[in-house]
Amino acid sequence: MNYLFQNAAVYRNGRLRREDFSLCGGVFHPGRACSSFDRIVFLNGYTVFPGFADVHVHFREPGFSYKETIHTGSLAAAHGGYTAVCAMPNLKPTPDSLENLEPELQAIRTGAVVRVLPYGTITAGEQGAVIADLEGLAPHVAAFSDDGHGVQRDEIMEEAMVRAKALGKLIVAHCEDNSLLRGGYIHDGAYAAAHGHRGICSESEWGQIARDLELVRRTGCGYHVCHISTRESVALIRRAKAEGLDVTCETAPHYLLMDDSMLQEEGRFKMNPPIRGREDREALLQGLRDGTVDMVATDHAPHTAEEKSRGLAGSLMGVVGLETAFPLLYTHLVLTGELSLERLVEVLCDAPRRRFALGPSLQADAPADFTVFDLNAAAAVDPDTFLSMGRSTPFAGWPVRAKCMMTVAEGRLAYCDASLAKELDL
Repeated sequence: MNYLFQNAAVYRNGRLRREDFSLCGGVFHPGRACSSFDRIVFLNGYTVFPGFADVHVHFREPGFSYKETIHTGSLAAAHGGYTAVCAMPNLKPTPDSLENLEPELQAIRTGAVVRVLPYGTITAGEQGAVIADLEGLAPHVAAFSDDGHGVQRDEIMEEAMVRAKALGKLIVAHCEDNSLLRGGYIHDGAYAAAHGHRGICSESEWGQIARDLELVRRTGCGYHVCHISTRESVALIRRAKAEGLDVTCETAPHYLLMDDSMLQEEGRFKMNPPIRGREDREALLQGLRDGTVDMVATDHAPHTAEEKSRGLAGSLMGVVGLETAFPLLYTHLVLTGELSLERLVEVLCDAPRRRFALGPSLQADAPADFTVFDLNAAAAVDPDTFLSMGRSTPFAGWPVRAKCMMTVAEGRLAYCDASLAKELDL
């Protein structure tokens, strides 16, 4: 079917402008491009953005589909305005060879409603001892990561960097020094001390980043740091960029919007790395503004209600985030003046697409790839409305002023709010 969308505010080429656009056989065109239209849809009051990209999600299939599947995870992505995501490899089997990657590729082919690109592991079984089959995996994966595990041995990480560079692939590092964890499970800060919890020190993160940056100097490998959470990490990456190293990093909404004074004795506040202190949050925000922090990823990590019901000490680590990231960041950073809308679109869309070669979005004469938001819709974060199988979020009840109305990915409708679906005759 051919559609003409009228009266929308469209964010293209770095600015918002009022314009009409067409979908002709799933291809996006500015203006009236089709000879005839099956439907004319008025988008008065709505804003059209390029499809967001998240380079750090956990869709749990194969191996843990009782928590999430490729299908439900990609539905959640579409509900949050995402049209491309990169799925982490802590699965069963772990995708450390093309044979072990194939079940995930098959699940993507049959279940994904947005573009899903898998990661391959850095080491076999994510065990840190033997390098995975990087050469066999490279044509089929977004990059290499052992997310959930820091690579402990220097020589293994250096070898992986050398081989990844030869393949033109990034090493995407979960930085965590196991020797410094000491049984911790939340930030080693004021809340842990006041409530008798074991803390995770900041050095467990930034110490391994420092190690890896030295390896990047030796190898010249493209290197991306997952979910940074500490002010020391920001400082290290800022210096590395000034030096000219091929380094990027991400953080997540919960590190930008929360600190450990906001913790509660519930599993929905437990993730790895943990929510840190106020000074860490402030450093991350400054890094986001000045370009040190390149992008925001959700680290969407669903678990069952039972797995998240055991409090801070006993719950599994991880929270969901695909369906709340843009509404939260728009409401609590853009509308408060802490971040420009242009920078928010850059870190949610343009930067991850450039770094991970995901291709542009909202491009004329290409398969349609965009999301539509009502930026005037006031609500509270309600996990019962999530399309993800996971419901655990530290942001339950937070006010937001943005609602996803529609997402089109690769020329196909991936999500549509019921009220807009009536206009589209779906």
